[in-house]
Amino acid sequence: MAQANAKPDRPAEPQEAQAEPEKEVFSTGVAKGRDRLDSATSTSSLKGSEAQKLGPVGLADILRTMAGIRVENGISEGNNNYTVRGLPIGSGGSKYVQIEEDGLPVVEFNDIFNMAGDSFVRADFTIGQIETIRGGSASTFATGSPGGLINLISKTGEVEGGAIQVTAGLDYDLKRVDFDYGAKLSDSLRFHVGGFYRVGEGPRETGMTSFKGGQVKLNVTKTFANGYIRAYAKLLDDRAPSYATYPVTITGTNDKPVIGNIAGFDILKDTMFSPNVSAMITLDGNNQIARYPVKNGQNPQSKSLGLEAQFELGGWTLTNRMRYANTSGEFLRGFPSTVAPLATLAASLAGTGATATYATGPDAGKPVPANANGNGLLANFFVNTYNLRNGDHFANDFRGTRVWKLGQGDLTVTGGVYVATQTIAVEALQISMVTDVVGGGRGALVNLTSAAGVAQTQDGIYAYSRNGPRLRRSFDVDYSFFAPYASVNYHFGKLAIGGSLRYDTGSARGWMVGADLGDGRNGTVSVDMNGDGRISAPETRVSALPLGRPAPVDYTFKYLSYSAGINYRAAEPLAFFARYSRGGRANADKILFTSAIDNGTGKLTASEHGFDIVRQLEGGLKFRKNGITFNATTFLAYADDHNQLNATATWTYRKYRTYGLELEGGIRRGPFSMVAGATYTKAKITEDKIDPTLTGKEPRHQPAWTLQATPQVDTRYATIGASVVTITSSYAQDSNQLKMPGFTTVGGFVILHPTKAIDVALTGTNLFNAKGFLDISQASMPTTGIGWARSVQGRTLAASVRFNF
Repeated sequence: MAQANAKPDRPAEPQEAQAEPEKEVFSTGVAKGRDRLDSATSTSSLKGSEAQKLGPVGLADILRTMAGIRVENGISEGNNNYTVRGLPIGSGGSKYVQIEEDGLPVVEFNDIFNMAGDSFVRADFTIGQIETIRGGSASTFATGSPGGLINLISKTGEVEGGAIQVTAGLDYDLKRVDFDYGAKLSDSLRFHVGGFYRVGEGPRETGMTSFKGGQVKLNVTKTFANGYIRAYAKLLDDRAPSYATYPVTITGTNDKPVIGNIAGFDILKDTMFSPNVSAMITLDGNNQIARYPVKNGQNPQSKSLGLEAQFELGGWTLTNRMRYANTSGEFLRGFPSTVAPLATLAASLAGTGATATYATGPDAGKPVPANANGNGLLANFFVNTYNLRNGDHFANDFRGTRVWKLGQGDLTVTGGVYVATQTIAVEALQISMVTDVVGGGRGALVNLTSAAGVAQTQDGIYAYSRNGPRLRRSFDVDYSFFAPYASVNYHFGKLAIGGSLRYDTGSARGWMVGADLGDGRNGTVSVDMNGDGRISAPETRVSALPLGRPAPVDYTFKYLSYSAGINYRAAEPLAFFARYSRGGRANADKILFTSAIDNGTGKLTASEHGFDIVRQLEGGLKFRKNGITFNATTFLAYADDHNQLNATATWTYRKYRTYGLELEGGIRRGPFSMVAGATYTKAKITEDKIDPTLTGKEPRHQPAWTLQATPQVDTRYATIGASVVTITSSYAQDSNQLKMPGFTTVGGFVILHPTKAIDVALTGTNLFNAKGFLDISQASMPTTGIGWARSVQGRTLAASVRFNF
């Protein structure tokens, strides 16, 4: 197993140096870095060098190989879904698991609509280690992390040297350069700098350069006799597509569906975007005509500055971490609302007898044949963009820790305070297009004309809205947080007993605008969108924001989190532990535009709507000896969830129960090593306060088993390995009818080391081209045999050359 980078004699700075043999010191989400066998927590860690072996993949593809974390990837570089222990993925993102970078949250809310926390981080050579903690003290040592923490720890230059790597896709379009370098400038001053840049179409065919951009990170550390000060900065400007659900055939039964490709469209390789579906034209947040290029996809932009300091003063270890991030971006995606044969879809939108002609592409102006693309299908295609005008985030965490000798043991006391602000200023815009269904980046927009000869589309656009004014929204809310916390741990002999408290208070202040707010607010207008002096049928279906009638957001929230645990180290290689925790997280944009907020006053209609609580009971054992590790944890959790579904923004308010077992292990024998994990989960919606028919159902996307294994053989001249992930079947929707089949993906890597200075690698993902479905829009078997689903990506192969210096 990978080892953490804090030395055991103090809760020291994270660094990439090796820990002592047969110790695994873990520092994320705990009061003081200590050996995992002496801590009543469930934790995992992965060295950055091990993550790099997986190839040019995103953070989601790395985390899905780690034990205890369930990842719904395949969306692209960001906005993927993460959870632990069966806690629900109610509406995307990572609601209960906080994503940190060097011990501070990347953003306060990891489940913002269409821009989850992983949108603002990237995996590259600057990562020294990834640490994760599930449950336990994560709820009290960070805000908004009742389920756990994922902490990306940067290299700091303690190990001198660096690398440059050039990577190219072999069966897909990707060019990427990674670099990093760290060195000592003097005996007390060191630095580390690194980052990446990449460009290409990517693993799915779009007919465009869909990936373009990168990031640079820099830190400088000054050490003193009693501590250190570190300053760091990051510049991120990276563009990636946002993949969604796409058409598939669905036959068989609800319990055993058979899911296949539509003729002319490969669910593993294709998208519905192309140069012929090039832009979204709509009214912007100021109700002005604007054009948003489809190729922009996810385009987060962030500039951050941070300062970290730790000193030993008067017996206390004092640590302060502070970061400010200036963040914005555009997050555009498109997905089908309806897929049907040409005549059916044309009639549904333009009336019986309607005709279809190509609006764009090489056949523009020509009739669409009944068997177009070999499938004869058209789609009513929704394109959404969420423009993050302002996502600025500031966080400061100060803590002091002291260890006293008390009797025969050590008493560790920690106290701290966390202060943060998060702005979320967003405009959510949508339009409805008509497209054909074809892959290869060849899709085209389609015009529909009624039997009476009246055009019902304009350049392929059916409505400058999402078939109505719903979901067109703008809001600007500042969230503030103040959280004092404390912990006490007494370690004597083989026993360690500890507990911690955290009290989060905060506020939300701002405004929101949208016809969704009701009370006579008008959200549909007629506008001459193409400037031809006439109002066409689509130009009467234009959504606008009722800017003159904002609603306030003005409420406060407060909740108490606590955790208590006991750890018994029965022998040097064996420990047993148990823990009970209660943690909360504040709700953000998922309760805006719902009855949770009074539109007249901006106050909560009930205090319980401002936050959600997770309660967890866990217990298990840990074993480590002679290169073998084995950890087993049983758990029982109860969770509240206020949410809005991503596709429809339907408000949900539920309570869940989940229980299960986490297994994690590793072995090293000579050149062979393997880490593996298995998680069994059984979950239930114990109460649905909005739709009682769902009470007692199993949450959607909840597999019984998630399995991971990464075996490898490492010799002087070569490293060969694989990453295997298995997910068993789960329900597509909460109604518990249609099942998504289980699947296994296998990745692999071969890295040659002809000299110490050169590595040549061949890496691959999903080598056997397995169809792995993570989302199906249909709740039951479609009568037409056509649905739309999101699959993992198909096989990709990449080659790289790395120069170490």
